[in-house]
Amino acid sequence: MALDGMVIADMAYELNRDLTGGRITKIAQPEKDELLLTIKQSIPQEGEKTLRSQKRLVLSVNPSLPLIYETEETKNSPMTAPTFCMVLRKHLSNARILSVCQIGLERVLCFELEHLNEMGDLCHKKLYIELMGKHSNIIFCQEDDVIIDSIKRVSALVSSVREVLPGRTYFIPNTLEKFDPLTVDRDTFLERVLTKPMPPAKAIYTSLTGFSPVMANELLYRASLSDVTSTDALTEMERLHLYRNFETLREELLSRSFVPTMIRRGQEPVEFAAFDLTSYEWDESCQSIVYDSMSRLLYDYYAQKELYSRIHQKSFELRRVTNTALERCRKKYDLQEKQLRDTEKRDKYKVYGDLLTTYGYSLTGGEKSFTCENYYTGKEVTIPLDETKSAMDNAKRYFEKYAKLKRTFEALTVQIEETRQEIEHLESVSNALDIARQEEDLSLIRRELSECGYVKKHAEAKSSRGKVKTKSKPFHYISSDGFHMYVGRNNYQNDELTFHFANGGDWWFHAKGTAGSHVIVKTEGKELPDRTFEEAAALAAWYSKAKDQAKAEIDYIERKHIKKPNGSKPGFVVYYTNYSMTIVPDISGLKEIED
Repeated sequence: MALDGMVIADMAYELNRDLTGGRITKIAQPEKDELLLTIKQSIPQEGEKTLRSQKRLVLSVNPSLPLIYETEETKNSPMTAPTFCMVLRKHLSNARILSVCQIGLERVLCFELEHLNEMGDLCHKKLYIELMGKHSNIIFCQEDDVIIDSIKRVSALVSSVREVLPGRTYFIPNTLEKFDPLTVDRDTFLERVLTKPMPPAKAIYTSLTGFSPVMANELLYRASLSDVTSTDALTEMERLHLYRNFETLREELLSRSFVPTMIRRGQEPVEFAAFDLTSYEWDESCQSIVYDSMSRLLYDYYAQKELYSRIHQKSFELRRVTNTALERCRKKYDLQEKQLRDTEKRDKYKVYGDLLTTYGYSLTGGEKSFTCENYYTGKEVTIPLDETKSAMDNAKRYFEKYAKLKRTFEALTVQIEETRQEIEHLESVSNALDIARQEEDLSLIRRELSECGYVKKHAEAKSSRGKVKTKSKPFHYISSDGFHMYVGRNNYQNDELTFHFANGGDWWFHAKGTAGSHVIVKTEGKELPDRTFEEAAALAAWYSKAKDQAKAEIDYIERKHIKKPNGSKPGFVVYYTNYSMTIVPDISGLKEIED
C-alpha cells in the first residue's frame, strides 16, 4: 500500500474543501491511538436559507495502520475519556477549522483552529497529524508550535532525535536529507537523484519526500523505463525524458488534478494511489477503480483489506491441514506409480513360464539360462534359470512372480485412482480457500474436511444430521447480454448449484483438468449468445487454479449431461460429451451482483 505524501496531499485538499469553516462539536477517543471528531457546518444558501451538515473524521495513528478519513459511522467510546481527549475537549470544543494543510509533501497534516478561551478571547491552535508508520502521532500545539500535549508522548529515552512532550517546540526532524519534489530543480534531479548507484525507482523514493515505491515505479513506467535495472544504465536522453515525466507529475500535483485510484485483483484490493496507476495496465488480472474521493477510497481499501486479512488468518489452519494432506497424497501417488511401473514386467514372466512348460523337456538340469523361440513373437529369447531347480520348478517360479505382480497391478490400479481422486478433491478444497470471502465459507470448508476425516469434527458438526445446508450464497454475475451466471464458493455449494439450483437446459462450465468452481448460466429457455459463453468461461477460469495462467481451457456442457456418482465426494461430477474453449482468465468487464 502507498499511504505516501501524494495521497496525503489529496486528503489535505479534500479535507480543506470539506471541513474549512466547520465547528468541532464532539471529540471522542474510541481507541488509545484514535480520535473521532464530529464537525458541523452551516453553509449560507440563496435568500435566508442555511444548509447544515455534519461530518465525522477518523484520525488513527495505529502503528500498523495510520489513517485519516471521513465517515458516516460512529464508534463506541470508553466511559472515562483518556487524558488527551479531555485536553482537546477543554480547548477545542466548538472550535472552528480555519484550514487543513500539508507540511511540504510530508505525511503530515496540520489543522489550524480558532476558539474562545475561558475569558472569551479568540485564540488559535494547531493540531498536527503525523501518518508515519510506527512514528505516527497526533500533536496538539499552541499557535507558536509549543506542544500542549500529544496522543503519544515521546521522551528522550525513546527518541534521541525529537522529544514530543508538553512545553517542547514542535518540528519535523530532517533525518533522511530528502529533497522536496515541489521545489527540486532539473540539475538536482539529474545530478543528485539519478546518480545514486541503485535501481532508478529506489533512487527516486529514497531521495524525494512524498514518493513511495509504487509512485516511483509508476513514474518509470510512464517514461517507458521500467526495465532499467540501474541508474548507471540510463542514457542522457533517458534521464531528461524521466525528468520531463517527473515535471508532468509535479504539475498534476500542484494543480490538484488528483485521480484517486484503487487496483483490485478480482475482489481483493492490491494497491492505491492519488493518481492513475498505469503501471498495472499490463496485468490482465487487475482492474483499476477510480474514486471521486480519496477518503472513500481509503475507507473501502482498508475495510476490504481487513476482511481479506481476517479470512486469511482464520483459514491458516485449514490451509495447513489441506497442504499437508496434499503433500502426503502426492508422495503416495508418486510411490504408487513407481510400484506400478515395476509390475510392467509381469507379462514377461508369464511368457517365460509358458516357454519353459513347452520346451523344458530338452533341459537336462544345471543350466543357468535357456534360449528358445518365443512363439508369441517369433523371435529368440534367453530365459535366466535357477541352476538348482528343474525346468518345471523354474516355470512354476515365473508363474508365481507373474501372479504376484498381476495382483499388485490390479490393487495399485484401484489405489492410484483413489489417490488421484483424493488429490483432485484436496485441490478443490484449496481452491475454495483461495476464493473464500466470508467466515461462513470457511465454516463449510471445515465441515467438508471434517466429514472426509482430515480434521476433527466440532461439536456442532457432530450434532448435525442429514444433508449439509449452505449458508453463504454463490457469486452472482450478470453477463453483457443479461443472463444470470452463478459461481460456487466451495464443493457443497458446487453440488447445490449443479444438482438443485440448475435446470437441465442451463449451461455448466468448469476449468479443464484442474480444480475450480462450478459455473452455472441460467438460460430461462433461451439460446445463449457467444459472448455469454465466453464470459461464463472466463468466470470458470478466474475461480480456478488456472487463474494465473495466460489462458485456460474450459469445458462446458448442458446441465442434463452432468452426473454425480453414488458415494462420490462433494463437488465431484462426471460428464462425457462436452465442448471446450480456451479463454483468458479476466473478469474485469463483468458486474458482480451483491445478493
